[in-house]
This record gives sequence, structure tokens and C-alpha cells, in this order.
Amino acid sequence: MKSNYEVHEGGLRPCEEGAGLIRVFVAPGREERKELIEVFGLDSYDLDAALDPDEIPRLEVSTAGTTMIWKQPKNVSVGAQLRFDVGSAGLFLRPGAMVLVTSEDHVPFGEREFRSVRDASDMLLKMLLHTVHHFQGHLKVIKQITAELGTKINVSMENRYYLQMIALSESLIYYIDAIEGNVAVINKLRAAADRLSFTPSQVDTLHDILLDTQQCVRQANIYSDVLSGLMDARGNVINTNISVLLKNLTLISVIFLPLNLLASIGGMSEFSTWTQHVDWRIAYAAFVLGMAVVGWCTWMLLTRVLNRRAGEQPRRRPWRWLRPAR
Repeated sequence: MKSNYEVHEGGLRPCEEGAGLIRVFVAPGREERKELIEVFGLDSYDLDAALDPDEIPRLEVSTAGTTMIWKQPKNVSVGAQLRFDVGSAGLFLRPGAMVLVTSEDHVPFGEREFRSVRDASDMLLKMLLHTVHHFQGHLKVIKQITAELGTKINVSMENRYYLQMIALSESLIYYIDAIEGNVAVINKLRAAADRLSFTPSQVDTLHDILLDTQQCVRQANIYSDVLSGLMDARGNVINTNISVLLKNLTLISVIFLPLNLLASIGGMSEFSTWTQHVDWRIAYAAFVLGMAVVGWCTWMLLTRVLNRRAGEQPRRRPWRWLRPAR
């Protein structure tokens, strides 16, 4: 799919085919690839690199034009796990036009970032700035998701949220690698500013983009370090929650052992023989009450023993503070 845009009152608007300053090719097919090679002089190797998500960012400046392979975040995929992936885009400056080759059509040319466009160089810088802001927006979302997952893991006893944190950590690693590659490309672009005939205002804009990208790298590194450091702690929290659950289930099982014995005896004919001179309502009510007392005493005894072995001091009864000091 291809589309054309022209400059109109400092912004971009769609125009007819074969005209306009910006030519956008989204996942080009055979005919579109042929047009890119024959009309704009692009190389098939550069076209494949622009669509390869694992391609390393790079910049090539020649007499024929400028070729830039740029990393950008993909749209977030929502499935069993949230996926933050990184893709590639090809930015090709040719005489009188800029060609954008990408695998996903998610560039909002109508937003504020793409205003005040005068030529292809301005459009190139606007595209770089938009990508930096896109990365920053995804990092903010990753931070919010990490906080929500941490809250859920604190009370969770399954590894579903923990696996989501692992996926986020992996996404941050790819983000860091992509943004650092973009920083190298921007540095090369600054060095070639004279050859590309950038104006002083465009050079200042490129410097601001470099600062924003470096700040984005630092932010991604901080999020990655924090997430990696918390993952071990979150795993221990899940293990602790499971241990507490197993402890409570074990206590309940131990408590019901003597109760099962008493219930088995009570269900036999011996209990009816023992209480044949007592009303059955009173006898069985006393039996149930006795079982409750035995269960409560077993619970208190087991919790005291476990707390004492764990090094915890038994909780004092509040009325002890009312006793006068001797």
C-alpha cells in the first residue's frame, strides 16, 4: 500500500498519486518494490533492511541521496501477554522527495509533531522526533503495567503475572538496543549536516532530538534495572504466598485428624450405648460442642508451637496490661 502527501500551510495532506513531497510505502508488494527501485533508485538490499525487524540502524550519505535505517516501536499486541516489539523503517532522501518504507502504517501525519514542514529535511527530523516520543510513550505504559503487576503479584499464588513481568523485561532489552542504535544514527546525521545542507535551525532541532533520545535511553535502562531487581523479590513473594497457603492447609488437616477420630467413634453404636439414658438432642449437641473445643485447642497449640519455632514472641493478652505492677 502506498500513499502520497504534500506540504500545505505548514502541514501535510494527502495528494494524488505521483505527486507530493512524502511517499509512504507500507509493506510494499512486487509492483511497488519495482517502482521504488526504478523510479527512486533504491537498492533491493536497503528495501529488505527497511522491512527487517532485526536490522541494525545505520546511515549512508552519497551523491544519490541519503539512506537511513531507523528503529521504531511497533503497535502493542494484546494476547496472552502484552508484547512490546521493535521494528525497522527505511527513510530515503531523494531529490525533491522523501520515501518512507515501513511494515506498519501507524504514522499520524496529522498530529502536531508534523507541523511547520517546509522540505524533505524537515520531514525527516519530524519523523525522528515522532519516533522518540513514541518510545517514551511506550516506556510510560510499561512503567504503569509494571506497578499494576507488582500489586497483583503481592497477593498471587500463580506465575501468570510473573511471566508477564519477564516479557516486559525482555521488551525493555530490545527497546534499549534499538534506541542506542538510533543514537548512533543521530550522531552520524549531525556529523553529515553540512553535506545534507541542513539549516542552523534544523541542526538545533537535531541536537534536541539527540538529547531526547539519550534521555529515553537512560529512562529505559532505569526501568530495566528496576524491573530486573524486583523480579527476584516478586518470585520470593509468590513462593512465600504458596508456603503460607500450604501451612494453613496443613494446620487444617492436622486439626481434623482428631475430629475425624471422634466423629468415627460418635458414628458407631457405642456412642448411642453410652448416651442411652440421655436425650439424643442433648448428647449430640454436647458431642459437637466438644469437637469444636478440641479443634480450637488443637489450633491454638499448633500455632503456638509454630510461632515459637519461627522465633516469634507469643502475643500477650491485652488484659495483662491492666494488672498492677508488683
